Amino acid sequence: MTAIQQRFEALRQQQRCALMPFLMAGDPDLEVTSASLLALQHAGADLIELGIPYSDPLADGPVIQAAASRALAAGTTPARVLAMLSGLKGQLTVPVVLFTYSNPLLNRGMEAFCADAAAAGAAGLVVPDLPLEEAEKLSAIAAAQGLDLVLLVAPTTPPARMARIHGASRGFTYLVSVTGVTGMRTALESRVEPLVQQLKAAGPTPVAVGFGISGPEQARQVRGWGADGAIVGSALVKVMAAAHGAGEPVAAAAGQFCQELRAGLDQP
Repeated sequence: MTAIQQRFEALRQQQRCALMPFLMAGDPDLEVTSASLLALQHAGADLIELGIPYSDPLADGPVIQAAASRALAAGTTPARVLAMLSGLKGQLTVPVVLFTYSNPLLNRGMEAFCADAAAAGAAGLVVPDLPLEEAEKLSAIAAAQGLDLVLLVAPTTPPARMARIHGASRGFTYLVSVTGVTGMRTALESRVEPLVQQLKAAGPTPVAVGFGISGPEQARQVRGWGADGAIVGSALVKVMAAAHGAGEPVAAAAGQFCQELRAGLDQP
């Protein structure tokens, strides 16, 4: 079993829903990112999604786009992100899923990128602009390095295609809860609940819901739908940016918000 599969299996046995925070590497700098990863782990994150900044992030809303722009302006590159992650070996034990786009991956080369990512300690990849038809090649390359390629489905994905994606996804399937880009929402779409059940009926791969979860209440709602994981991105990125702007410790703010999410998600 891969690191991601082992983590979800352990959580299944504990009857717990995975908490998966997202943060943008290099925002405001990689030193803060390193400290924040450890703070999130300490605060109860089960897995962490680590964004590699990219200039044309098609799936990201304004909060994460702004974070990527700040990270790029600070000189963040994929190689520097992986070097930072590698420096946490022996300290960071939760599985880290890298969130990137096709162009940076193809620019490095699929084989070289996956080898570098695995060597740095990553456990998986999410590539939101990679269609199912092109995922098979990358999935095999990633698997050869012990990495899971996580695929995404949306509320608008036709049922037959949704089942195909779910069957091809490794580690977990990323269910996008909204029709649109990442960002905080005041409410989650009610049609997502039956999609969780539809995916779980289609195969044993865990299902994690993301895009739009802004706080403990929505994370708990996702757990109530039967999802195996809740992914929280824009809300955490906004908390971290606000702390930095106020001159407060960013990693501490990230950890505090993660603790609140953890407590809410575990609440009976």
